[in-house]
Amino acid sequence: MDLTNSAVWFAVALVSTTAVITKIARARTVADPVCNKPPPPVVSGGSLIRLLHTFLTKGLRAMIHEQYTQLGSVFTISFFGQKVTFLIGPEVLGHFYQGLDSEISHGNTLEFTVPMFGKEVLYGVDVATRYEQFRFYSNALKPPKLRNHTDPMVQEVEDYFSKWDQQGTVDLKWELAQLLMLISSRCLLGREVREKMFKEVYTLFHELSDNGLRLTSVLFPYAPTLANYRRDRAHAKLSEMFTKITDVLQNLMDSKYKDSRPTTEAEVIGLIMNLMFAGMHTSSAASTWTGVCLLSHERWLRAVIEEQNKIVLKHGDHVDFNALMEMDTLHRCIKETLRMHPPTATVFRKVHTNFTVQTREGYEYEIPSGHTVVSPIHFNSNLPYIYKDPDEYDPDRFGLGREEDRVGGKFSYTAFSGGRHACIGEAYAYMQIKVIWSHLLRNFELKLVSPFPDTDQSKLALEPKGKVMVQYKRLAAYV
Repeated sequence: MDLTNSAVWFAVALVSTTAVITKIARARTVADPVCNKPPPPVVSGGSLIRLLHTFLTKGLRAMIHEQYTQLGSVFTISFFGQKVTFLIGPEVLGHFYQGLDSEISHGNTLEFTVPMFGKEVLYGVDVATRYEQFRFYSNALKPPKLRNHTDPMVQEVEDYFSKWDQQGTVDLKWELAQLLMLISSRCLLGREVREKMFKEVYTLFHELSDNGLRLTSVLFPYAPTLANYRRDRAHAKLSEMFTKITDVLQNLMDSKYKDSRPTTEAEVIGLIMNLMFAGMHTSSAASTWTGVCLLSHERWLRAVIEEQNKIVLKHGDHVDFNALMEMDTLHRCIKETLRMHPPTATVFRKVHTNFTVQTREGYEYEIPSGHTVVSPIHFNSNLPYIYKDPDEYDPDRFGLGREEDRVGGKFSYTAFSGGRHACIGEAYAYMQIKVIWSHLLRNFELKLVSPFPDTDQSKLALEPKGKVMVQYKRLAAYV
């Protein structure tokens, strides 16, 4: 695997984000009580040089494994005056995911999203307003509302794949990115955007995300760079387009804050941009990885196809919400895919108030205020004391009788984060992926013809690297 981009991305981002948010942490932190427990073991000096060598030559997972083996499940990397503490395993992640924002928060690590979605929403507003906006999302994506999205999703999927030839070869990653943008446009923006403005919306969203997620834009979101100029131009054009739409996610338009203030036009537009952005990146990568894993594991491909055949016999060939809820095998395959290929490799928080963790071995450590703490999701999803043979693709690990994620503890599975920060769109993402792969496997014979892809770790969303070429042949039963 080419680790150069990944190494530069992670190392520079780690140094920069910890340095930048230290100023805010100092402003917000009051005097903490004297530490009663020892701090975590620290990697510094010559050990730090060896750590960086491992990271640059073998990658992040190997680097974490090396320190985990030597120092245990909690350790601190000290460099340039910054302290970054890694938390390995669900036993030490409770406060990370459930702590109050006054005690542990994102700091301003997500400030780069403010120019992308607007200063009126999410990480451009205070914490109280942000959580109310999360509530708006939650209300809009509850199961009763998700039912209403099923038919539009199915229609988009059927229309899209009806345009494929009888047989051919496609780049699955590109195809699914296109399709998911169509689904998002239809479900979140309405038929008007889907039918009249899709090409322009698709182009502008790619311009917004491609430029907004560049390393320079993440680290210096307000610098006068060409990427930031293109990002801001795309944001302005999308905002102008959305102000002309009367049917933009009605649930958000009807939402009210606790003080009865209605949402503003700018807030609704920013919230929709963020929702589409999150769905497009996460679902696109997850859908592609799901296909790669299924087409690379014949046993599970057969199992999912058999399940689809049974569902067709029971519900008919038209998939509805109830049929999607019965796709247990496909659900476990998606879940296992996301365990092995999570949307992001690591999640950061900034500590504002000291807290204590206890490892599974019984050691207790005090994490001081000012530290940046890291939950390495990809590494935590592959711990062998939780997941048997973690490098094996085995969706049955989530089945009745095993349920390794539950046996391991509350935060053993964090592909969609957890606790106070659990992803609101998890059910929506599963539904999109099920609709797509239910249709593909019922109507096409598929074969992965390119090698199993490496992970493109130079991007925030850990998608397959390069093209994912798949041969398809339409089945005779297709209607």
